[in-house]
Amino acid sequence: MLVGVLLLVLVLLSGCGATTAGHPTSGASVDPVSGLPYLDQDQLPPQARQTIKLIDAGGPYPYDEDGSVFGNREGILPQEPNDYYHEYTVPTPGESDRGARRIVTGDHDTIFYYTDDHYDSFSRVRR
Repeated sequence: MLVGVLLLVLVLLSGCGATTAGHPTSGASVDPVSGLPYLDQDQLPPQARQTIKLIDAGGPYPYDEDGSVFGNREGILPQEPNDYYHEYTVPTPGESDRGARRIVTGDHDTIFYYTDDHYDSFSRVRR
């Protein structure tokens, strides 16, 4: 009986190192609307925090594509009307192009999501 309890504890603890969008999810809460893990703003890379500051200020943005409609073709974010989401580049040091990191906003730039793998996964940014 004691061995079974110990095995159960080990199994439960083994899931604590999972990651989403390259970030630990251990102890992270989950956004009840999207089902995505929350990521605190101070957990973002500095370039993502700078992108959020630019969004809050209304620009100017370094890339022409910034602010364009994000189509959510992957279906990871909650389903919303076509023009609900917008995307912004998070520069990646050493990359010569826009790279894979983005901030995607919704609800008129009041909801923020972060991806570091070009839309394969997202975290909801807690502000």
